[in-house]
Amino acid sequence: MFDAEKFVKEAVENLKKEVKGKAIIAVSGGVDSTVAAKLGSMALGKNLTAVYVDTGLMRKGEGEFVKRLFEKMDLDFVYADAKEEFLNALKGVSDPEEKRKIIGEKFVRVFERIAKGKKAEYLIQGTIAPDWIESGGGLRDTIKTHHNVGGLPPDMKLKVVEPLRDLYKDEVRQVARYLGLEVAERQPFPGPGLAVRVIGEVDEKKIEIVREACAIVEEEIEEAYKKGIIEKPWQYFAVLLPVRSVGVRGDIRVYGYTIAIRCVDSVDAMTASYSKLPHDLLERIATRITNEIKEVNRVVYDISNKPPATIEWE
Repeated sequence: MFDAEKFVKEAVENLKKEVKGKAIIAVSGGVDSTVAAKLGSMALGKNLTAVYVDTGLMRKGEGEFVKRLFEKMDLDFVYADAKEEFLNALKGVSDPEEKRKIIGEKFVRVFERIAKGKKAEYLIQGTIAPDWIESGGGLRDTIKTHHNVGGLPPDMKLKVVEPLRDLYKDEVRQVARYLGLEVAERQPFPGPGLAVRVIGEVDEKKIEIVREACAIVEEEIEEAYKKGIIEKPWQYFAVLLPVRSVGVRGDIRVYGYTIAIRCVDSVDAMTASYSKLPHDLLERIATRITNEIKEVNRVVYDISNKPPATIEWE
């Protein structure tokens, strides 16, 4: 049985031994990176800097949330605005593996610049077991390249440290609860952000559409959970499909985008089943999306399990 207290003690000691000098920790506001940041802070104190990179691909209000979260932690914090850099690099790119690798490389370049200014030689990441398992290598097939594993450029100058590498998501949550972190139950969010929730080529307009759709899905799911209508799914979000179809608004013909809603139940992210949500809840979500996002006129619900599907579409 997993022992969170024992893991914390061992992880802190291992970090003290492995990191000889200053380090930066890549943080996103998710449970994995926040746990890694807390462990790093316990081990390294003032020799650790937390870095949040605003890629322009984040959830609605994410930057403000992360700032508030890390203001409560006693460590140095850097907010890096790299929206233009990431979006320019993704222009014309539609292949999901290429998107992930571009994003991974861009993250590292930002981290390297900040690390140089901080005189840090180490990069701590919140990598967990499903990240490197799905990224392939050895006898493992590549399911999808995780930006923090297969997306790391071979010429990166920082030494990577991964204190959560052998944990699964349910174990990371146990550690977060033990440490008293408010993000312990927060739903996962992909490292490449909304770039993998826009199927195909990414641009600023498509990102804004899927950002608003994801916010609506989250608001309605969380409200239904608070009211006791549903059990909260493990993950819930929207995907913008590269499909446009004919619709009607009033008496006017429209040609709009299609949004897919994805809600799943899981324990460790290695397998998942689609969430059997009440039909009236799905209808309310669909109505809000089509009413509030004028570019969308059709909403579908994904009832695929993992396997054969993955949780994210890309």
